[in-house]
Amino acid sequence: MIMLTKLNNAKVVLNSAHIESVELIPESKVLMTNGKFYIVKESAEEIIEKTIAYNGRIHCYRADR
Repeated sequence: MIMLTKLNNAKVVLNSAHIESVELIPESKVLMTNGKFYIVKESAEEIIEKTIAYNGRIHCYRADR
């Protein structure tokens, strides 16, 4: 699960395993596998970094090895 920020500054926690794609419009539009989407302030790079960090925590993987 990753925490992102909607345009109205509300926080939303998404299951990163269900992210299908991220479109840049110029905000980030996060499209989920169920067809829903979220417009968030974080860049695509930030979303990717948060996903990698989360996956590293749950799978005990360290990217700096």
